[in-house]
Amino acid sequence: MTGRRRPDAEGGWLDRLAVLGDLGRVRILRLLEAEELGVGELARCLQWPQSTASRQLKPLHDRGLVRRRVDGTNAFYRLDRGDLGEPLASVWASTLARLATESDATAAFAEDDHRLREVLAARRIDSRSFFGRVGGEWDQIRRELFGEHVLDEALLGLVPPTWVIADLGCGTGEIAARLAGQVRRVIAVDREPSMIEAARNRLSEHSAAEVRQGDLHELPIDDGELDAAVLSLVLHHLVEPAAAVAEAARVLRPGGLLLVIDMVAHDREAYLTTMGHVHLGFDEGDARRWADAAGLRLASFRRLRPELDRRGPGLFAATFVSP
Repeated sequence: MTGRRRPDAEGGWLDRLAVLGDLGRVRILRLLEAEELGVGELARCLQWPQSTASRQLKPLHDRGLVRRRVDGTNAFYRLDRGDLGEPLASVWASTLARLATESDATAAFAEDDHRLREVLAARRIDSRSFFGRVGGEWDQIRRELFGEHVLDEALLGLVPPTWVIADLGCGTGEIAARLAGQVRRVIAVDREPSMIEAARNRLSEHSAAEVRQGDLHELPIDDGELDAAVLSLVLHHLVEPAAAVAEAARVLRPGGLLLVIDMVAHDREAYLTTMGHVHLGFDEGDARRWADAAGLRLASFRRLRPELDRRGPGLFAATFVSP
């Protein structure tokens, strides 16, 4: 069954144009032009509540911009540019071309596309046989049986046990606690007294872990003392992230590694005031500039797979090598 509307299904030309004046609805239309999606899938792509996705879809369907297909109890939506007719199809193409030059829109579009790939991957698993569906649920089964971080800790066995690693901007010491016991020594560094206290409490049972108070721009670590260092979800809080990367480079031995984990470029400006962020994420170009300024080599920059039930921006992991 297809719930396709006539081009003038509800409202006139100006009403149809008006729905293109909202970035959220443009994001919906981009996704539905790429794939036929259910409301729940669309909500996961956009990181919206399902009720919001439904509310934003209604005017698009009412005005004939998207078609609706019902399959049993499920409804699926799709944009076919050929259904729009002229001149609306040309207006839609022009809208996309114009927004491709605006950073807020391109950041949102990149996040949408990344999550769309994950939604489609989950759909492929769910659509297989009974065994395939069980396989698709294996992540949850594994977490229930063995815990959230069993694979993380097992993979740490790939890190040489003779290494000295620092958790820079350690916060409460979560990463340092994961590393403690796996390597020869872990150094956790933070500036804030409350974080230092929490990290010391967390690491108190690990004899190979040491907590030092200090600034990321002037680390309490000797030149070349480290085999590796981690800056996790720290740089977006700093006015000069390049300076922190350069200081981390100072304390690495030749051939040492720096791992930076942070948010990809995004458009959530509220984070600047509500969460104390200074930067709205970073891209690979930023990482290359940090590497050049610090005398490091950028070995890899990759986006991390998003967890579809999480609401934060996407993350990346960048690995730098000391010459």
